[in-house]
Amino acid sequence: MKILKPYRDAIDDLDDRIIDLLVERLKIIEEVGHFKADNGIDAVLQDRVDEVRERCARRAEEQGLDPDLVRDLYNKLIEYSCELEDDIIRRAKRQSA
Repeated sequence: MKILKPYRDAIDDLDDRIIDLLVERLKIIEEVGHFKADNGIDAVLQDRVDEVRERCARRAEEQGLDPDLVRDLYNKLIEYSCELEDDIIRRAKRQSA
C-alpha cells in the first residue's frame, strides 16, 4: 500500500541503523573476547550479564517500552555475544597449545 510507504521507509531506515549498531557492538565483543583470551578471563561473567540486561530493561521502561521485551532481546543478544567470546577463547587456547 502506497499510503504506508513513508512509514515503511522510516522503519527500514531505523532497522538499518539498528543493524549498524549491532555490528559495531559485536566488533567490540570480539575485542573483549581477545582481551579475555589473553588474560585468562572467562567468557561469561554472570554479574555483568545481569547488569547489562537489567540496565537496558530499566532504560526501556523509562522510555515507555516494555522492559520484558528488552530483557528477551538482550538475553538473546548476550547469549550470542558470550558464545562469540567463548569461541574466540577456545581458538586462542588451541593456537597456544
